[in-house]
Amino acid sequence: MIVFDLQCKHGHVFEGWFGSSEDYDGQQERGLLVCPICGNSEVSKAVMAPNVGRKGNQLAAATPAEDEASQPAAPAVPATAKPASPGSVPAETEAPKAPVVANGEGPAPAEIKQLLTSLAKAQSKALEQSTWVGRDFADQVRAMHYGEADKEHIHGEASPKETEELLEEGVELMPLPFPVQPPEKQN
Repeated sequence: MIVFDLQCKHGHVFEGWFGSSEDYDGQQERGLLVCPICGNSEVSKAVMAPNVGRKGNQLAAATPAEDEASQPAAPAVPATAKPASPGSVPAETEAPKAPVVANGEGPAPAEIKQLLTSLAKAQSKALEQSTWVGRDFADQVRAMHYGEADKEHIHGEASPKETEELLEEGVELMPLPFPVQPPEKQN
């Protein structure tokens, strides 16, 4: 597993977790990286400080800020999409609005962590009632939209082009904020 700090063109910085550098490159080439804050798809690697551990002979206690900084955040690179209808995601699973700090520059780091944790739990709860369809997502959601298949909650993979075409056809869908591991790749 490799973690990169990513940044959208609006300056939002967030973490992305990948199986390898090649996984990052592949998702970047397919346009699957999207800012979880503003939804912008112009995402690149941000400058990040290396995580260098203390020397073995330096066992000084860490400050609370250092302890918090060393805790990994939830992955935040959307790579899949799912329909918002039929029966949109229940209200209790909707993401809360981000609080703004006094200087107006955005949410405070602890609040971001809390929001991401809440969002990850909401996604997990929503996916419990949804079926993974993989790369067949666009075909299946289109069939449901046109009444050729029974409506059900599904999630899977769709390219940016497929997503754009579905939206132009009036199919309601939304990207998932966090990547979903296909069942065949799970341990």
